[in-house]
Amino acid sequence: WKVDSLDVVGTGHDTMRTAVVRWKATVAGSRRREGGKAKANIDQKESVSVVRRSQEEGGKVLSTRTKQPKANAASGPFLHVSKPLPRVLLLHTGGTLGMDPDISYNELEGEATHLKAGTGGHYKTGLQPGALLQDLLQVVPELRVFANMDVKVMFNKDSSRVGPKEWAQLAKELHKMRDVYDAFVVVHGTDTLPFTASALSLMLAGFGKPIVLTGSQLPLAMPRSDARQNLIDSLTCATARFAPPHVNFREVGVCFGGKLMRGNRSQKVHTNQYMAFDSPTYPSLATLGVEVEWNERFLLLQHGYSAYRPRFKLDPNVIRIPIVPGTDPRKAYGDLFGRGVHGVILEAFGVGNMDDRSSQGWIPWLRQQTKKGLSVYLTSQCTGGELHPELYKSGSVAMQMGVESGPQMTVECAVVKMMLCLAYPDLPLSQPIAGEL
Repeated sequence: WKVDSLDVVGTGHDTMRTAVVRWKATVAGSRRREGGKAKANIDQKESVSVVRRSQEEGGKVLSTRTKQPKANAASGPFLHVSKPLPRVLLLHTGGTLGMDPDISYNELEGEATHLKAGTGGHYKTGLQPGALLQDLLQVVPELRVFANMDVKVMFNKDSSRVGPKEWAQLAKELHKMRDVYDAFVVVHGTDTLPFTASALSLMLAGFGKPIVLTGSQLPLAMPRSDARQNLIDSLTCATARFAPPHVNFREVGVCFGGKLMRGNRSQKVHTNQYMAFDSPTYPSLATLGVEVEWNERFLLLQHGYSAYRPRFKLDPNVIRIPIVPGTDPRKAYGDLFGRGVHGVILEAFGVGNMDDRSSQGWIPWLRQQTKKGLSVYLTSQCTGGELHPELYKSGSVAMQMGVESGPQMTVECAVVKMMLCLAYPDLPLSQPIAGEL
């Protein structure tokens, strides 16, 4: 075929995902004669989804691509040509979303909504990306509208089993695929999702492309599952740069229950409601209802990016310690550093206060442990507000010992950042690198 003219009809890419193109064509090859009339020897085919499998360093990736229909001269003067869609990689790590409800749930009054006691749900071993993508596209066919999506199964675990080793595995995969894809979605269990979101934001600071974590409270295959909407919302946010109003979202986020939150500011706040996550220390980046309402002035890009510098090492020898009235840390915790603990997130009262009496042990214990080399970051048991430990004697003394503090991080983010800073001593805890402070 030889195209003589090509005119786009409509208002262009800004308002249409499919451009209608007016075309004129002449047949350059041979023709068949039937009944004295010329007929183009062209096969007409419907649009088909093509599944391409490829091996990428031991992990199978399933990809969907759409082939355009071949033109037929008898079909009229219009040819529908799909606008190129962004490429999105979905990384599956496990969690409730992909569970088999028939195996994992008890059926009560005709609807299975309660996990079988003592199981925590069933996670299929050897889960293949092909089966997963087929399930996704069968239940959520709208995903095709937003992107050409590839799926890779990183692992299939309860999120309580996801920690520093898995965070590094995910970070390395995202780093490897950074130049191949336009955006990324990570399916994850809800229990430790804020830890993973914090880890990816810090380990891949300056990544410069959307990484959206999501999951669900009920499996995708269940009738009342929230998985379908969470997936659509996540892909909507991840591809926001490629459709009006072209929002320049380029950070690690958590999309769940109709809200997009900064990943390292998110926390799980409810065990069984669909709006299970919140961002108590920072405004939501977007609210997804009938319209997608973006808070663009709170996006990380508005405050500037540091140069991309991936960091894959973490020191996992970190614990959280909430200060409890009447507890003597010398008895409760003893010589932590001597037992291999390298960092402590110390959760004080209010703006950074604790009992300063020597008889209660907190000041003597901190002095002893920091001298030995224990790193301590002072935060608050409150979910909101500013830290000002210098306002109290105990806080002032603690900071003189080398205890660090600063603008408040979530405890999940503080733990992960302590792990990162212990592995990279040149990185101060109080230096923001991904909008966490």
